Amino acid sequence: MGPPGTQKTKRGICVEKVTWPMVQAHLDAGATAVLPVGAACKGHGWHLPMNTDRLQAEWFAQELTKGAHVVVWPAVGYGHYPAFIDYPGTCSVSSDAFEVTIYDILTGILRSGARTTLILNTGISTIRPLQAAIRRAGSGRGITLVTIYDTPRYREAASRLTEQVRGGHADEMETSIMLAIAPNVVRMDKAVACMPQMRSGPFNRTEAGSPNYSPSGVYGDPKLATREKGEVLVKAILLDLMDALGGSERLA
Repeated sequence: MGPPGTQKTKRGICVEKVTWPMVQAHLDAGATAVLPVGAACKGHGWHLPMNTDRLQAEWFAQELTKGAHVVVWPAVGYGHYPAFIDYPGTCSVSSDAFEVTIYDILTGILRSGARTTLILNTGISTIRPLQAAIRRAGSGRGITLVTIYDTPRYREAASRLTEQVRGGHADEMETSIMLAIAPNVVRMDKAVACMPQMRSGPFNRTEAGSPNYSPSGVYGDPKLATREKGEVLVKAILLDLMDALGGSERLA
């Protein structure tokens, strides 16, 4: 008989809230490891907190524990976010440093016995270093990268719901999601539209002549956001994440 609480179960757990024997029991039973990645300090306009990405990563990972056999690792809050360094408080590590950090974390997850791993990513500039870390960890190790704003159901829902001319950061879609999952942190009275042309390079908050000029850090029109839109988008993302885990992982 093993330590108390290690009975095999199909319900998900969070590593930081349990003992190591429970982690081992779940991984031995075939649970998928989940590594959320979301910035803890990245400018998100005047209406969303700087930990918006991490809040999303943690929320979706927590939802997975309710409906899939997963073991969720703590979210990685620091990453490669060079587009937002002009906004005070934003921290961005180099692509190489981020890649190495993720590789080291993946190595620990694999050493723990995970047969399948899902990286739940909420960024864009993080994609390439995450892909590189996965390659370093070894192809065929059962590691899948899912970026929540680049999944089939999400893209379909967003194209159907969006009213803004263009966007991509702290915009109509992202603000709608936050209204659905954490409405208490959203300041709609501070939301402003800003739609720079967006050329290569970081956002610019001070030079009005720059094609990347955005004094607020917004790219899009968050004033068009609604909780109802967010609920549709959230459902689409969750279904795509469940598909990435495998339909058989769903709980009754």
